Amino acid sequence: MRLRAASRLWLTVLGLWLGIWAWPLSGQGAGQELPVQYVAHGPNSAAAQKAHYLVLVSLDGFRWDYAKRDGAVHLLQLGKEGVWAPEGMLPSFPSLTFPNHFTIVTGLYPEHHGLVANSFYDATMQARYAINDPKAVTDGTWYSGVPLWSLAESHGMRTACFFWPGSEAKIAGYQPTYFVRYDDKIAERARVKQVLEWLHLPEAERPHFITLYFAEPDHEGHIFGPDAPETRAAVRKVDALVGQLKAGLDATGLPVDLVVVSDHGMVKVQGDWITLDQFADLTDFEWAGPLLYGKTEADRERVYNQLKKASSEFKVYRRKNVPAELHYNQNEREGDPVVIATGPYAIRARGPAAGKPDNKPTAGAHGFDPALMPEMKASFFAEGPDLLPGHTVLPFENVNLYPWLAHMLGLTPPKTDGSLNVLAGTLRDGGAARDQ
Repeated sequence: MRLRAASRLWLTVLGLWLGIWAWPLSGQGAGQELPVQYVAHGPNSAAAQKAHYLVLVSLDGFRWDYAKRDGAVHLLQLGKEGVWAPEGMLPSFPSLTFPNHFTIVTGLYPEHHGLVANSFYDATMQARYAINDPKAVTDGTWYSGVPLWSLAESHGMRTACFFWPGSEAKIAGYQPTYFVRYDDKIAERARVKQVLEWLHLPEAERPHFITLYFAEPDHEGHIFGPDAPETRAAVRKVDALVGQLKAGLDATGLPVDLVVVSDHGMVKVQGDWITLDQFADLTDFEWAGPLLYGKTEADRERVYNQLKKASSEFKVYRRKNVPAELHYNQNEREGDPVVIATGPYAIRARGPAAGKPDNKPTAGAHGFDPALMPEMKASFFAEGPDLLPGHTVLPFENVNLYPWLAHMLGLTPPKTDGSLNVLAGTLRDGGAARDQ
């Protein structure tokens, strides 16, 4: 109890110094407690207590060039002092939020971990997954792979997630010890504060792997477009939050590696909706966004033939023939046929029902092939005791983050689509094996 009280006093003093605490500790607002969920996994093992700490931050939709373009001083300083990908990090296809967040923490391409889009249909389950469906999001049967928090928990290391796709479900046998169900009304500064509070728990309870998520600048990028002043302001806002977090982490005196990434970039949308049922008869097809699910082979082949020369704004493939470099041809959740945009176009299977209002596409969008559109590239910055200072890396696929992150925590990951060799040169130990 004395340690908890001392930690709270320390955080109050730190808050006054940083100027970021405007409400009681753990507060969503004045007098409100953050809805932190707790799963009893026991204390950190003796080995886990000796491990370093890792804080993984996601800035949704923070395009690779935003930091330099908009003068994100804290992120640029982080990259200068640590490791940075100045030409960006390559998201997995499709460059969407849930697929790429889950790729980062599993090291698997979307077709292997199962989240092939933000919403999709599973013919075997005869059910739909959607990121705004709490029942689906919290159902672990939708997910494959071993998230980094599950890997850590299985090794006796406590973890915490302040938002991250998948963290609300039990996956590979575990949930994080501490997690918060997604609620975009929770103030960003309260999220930073909670991360620091977790790091001031008693050593046996203190999480060694922590995730933190911010929805900006993705939100503004969609509404106003990637080049709008509102988006530029959001870039500077989240950069200031990273600066506040970094100052708080440094003040703990703990060996903390801070990794800041994004899931994808953003591009200005061209034109109006491209609606696929204007080119093909989708009778009896299931659909989700642009994904098409034919019930018979005859239907799938018929619609493929109807679409394959319908427009220069998209290409259509039978699923088995989707180009191998997209890693998007092995999972039935991807649909069949598969329609892929050739530019920054808004594609959907169907429009609204007759008599229902229709909305224009958002000003900005993502989900496209990063090989065709460099605007899809994500950001990568990192600094900490496990990393060599002043290193830059060429663009790399985000599947390679998982073994690298696991190594910094002293964990041996399962085989994935990524390789430690890609980022081993950024590590002080060169990626050498550690005693477990």
